[in-house]
Amino acid sequence: MKVTRRSMLKTGAVLGAAPLLYSPRTPAANFTNMPDAESVKLGFMIAESGPFADEGAEELRAFQLAVEHINGVGDGGMINTMQPTRLQGNGILGRRVEYVVADTETRPSVATENASALIENEGVTMLSGGSSTGVAVALQGLSQERGIVFMAGLTHANDTTGVGGVKNGFRHHVNARMSSRALATHLVDKYAEPRKVYYLVADFNWGYQNQAGFSEVFESNGWETVATVATPLSETDFTSFISPIIESGADTLMMCQYGANMVNMLAAIDRLGLKDLQVNGKPFIVGLPLYSDLMVRGAATLIDGVYGTANWHASFTDSASEAFKASYSSRYNRAPSGAAHTCYVQTLLYADACERTGTFDPCRVVAALQDHQFSGLGNGSCFYRAADHQCFKDVPIMKGRADAGSIPELLAVDGVVPRSSVEYSAESSNADHGQCFNGVDLVTVNETSGNIVEGINPGGSSTDIETETSGSSGGGSIALAGLAAVGAGLIARRTNISAVRKSPKIAE
Repeated sequence: MKVTRRSMLKTGAVLGAAPLLYSPRTPAANFTNMPDAESVKLGFMIAESGPFADEGAEELRAFQLAVEHINGVGDGGMINTMQPTRLQGNGILGRRVEYVVADTETRPSVATENASALIENEGVTMLSGGSSTGVAVALQGLSQERGIVFMAGLTHANDTTGVGGVKNGFRHHVNARMSSRALATHLVDKYAEPRKVYYLVADFNWGYQNQAGFSEVFESNGWETVATVATPLSETDFTSFISPIIESGADTLMMCQYGANMVNMLAAIDRLGLKDLQVNGKPFIVGLPLYSDLMVRGAATLIDGVYGTANWHASFTDSASEAFKASYSSRYNRAPSGAAHTCYVQTLLYADACERTGTFDPCRVVAALQDHQFSGLGNGSCFYRAADHQCFKDVPIMKGRADAGSIPELLAVDGVVPRSSVEYSAESSNADHGQCFNGVDLVTVNETSGNIVEGINPGGSSTDIETETSGSSGGGSIALAGLAAVGAGLIARRTNISAVRKSPKIAE
């Protein structure tokens, strides 16, 4: 599939209260960007440049594959295993799916500028992507303001479905609270005697969120916290941070690190032989919150024996994962990454929700996804909680192995922690996502039936909206003006965007 490029030049305009000033692309529609009768367009925001460009390339391959399968091109992949589903390989609601792509540069301000162009000028009905939580929160805040659906890609911090969450956004990927609780639970069960834990925490919000999740489970099971040490994000040589661990009496290290910092820390651990120690008569163990394919590739055999979690991994052998791996490897001659998986799945879930509701109206799609239970997408049984739009599921525990022959084989499943062990109350995450916005109305969803019961026009009128969706919902309302603060710098400018790419016409 050849992807073409074109440039778009826009004039500047600052939107201070987007729902009041922004006009839907199709003024006669009851929601933003009503598709035409022939096609519907999706917007994919990826990191084409910046530190996560490799993950962005993986996400784009997955988005393209999902569009092909939805349109009936290829073997259908997970559409054949997804349950329940209305997808039949004939597009969405009889419309051929097209897509446009723009770069985030892993910078929230750039991501929102470029996403604005996709909404205003390309008419997308859904945005997906984001290789960082900062970008994901910014994009979903913009989606809320403009009245479209956001299906988050790779984002792990709690904020995406917590304090930064919005009614129009959904996350399939596990968050920090889920993965840290899962790994701690697994280690407590595996190592019966209480241990002494040393934490090396990346000095930003994500690092502390993971440390809090670990310590909550460990300390409630009698494990002792020896020390919690913050590490600068700019650090490249962690030798000086590893040496004190040996003298501390700790027999467990939890590395709340990601990306290159994780790789560099494992290199220091290897140099000092930390994993070879016997402390307090116990073998020293090392864990980290989340494995990504880029981290595994960078660390290679340094991950031997190191515990972590994954949202999905190419070593999974369930029928849905096998179908996805077969499609992806046939299409691209490589194994898919976890980032690719979640972006592929999110695209199918959005398309299926449109089919189930019979409309592209974003608030009816939101209502259909709330409390939606599904399986056959590689993660077992999954549940989109209405209160915060976080997907809850079992969490696999991964362990590094040095005897592997390829990147996917460097990790193996060491156990699976059930969903019941990682669930928590929405109130404890400070999630208050307010009302849905469809570009015209603020929409309230009945908390008992899940039906859309009221549309409140920002100009002041109220109308009842009929819907065929069902299921329960979490609700509450917030002022739309407050959404402008979600994500840094949500200024929606018509900007000079140099890399918007369109999908080609796909043969019927």
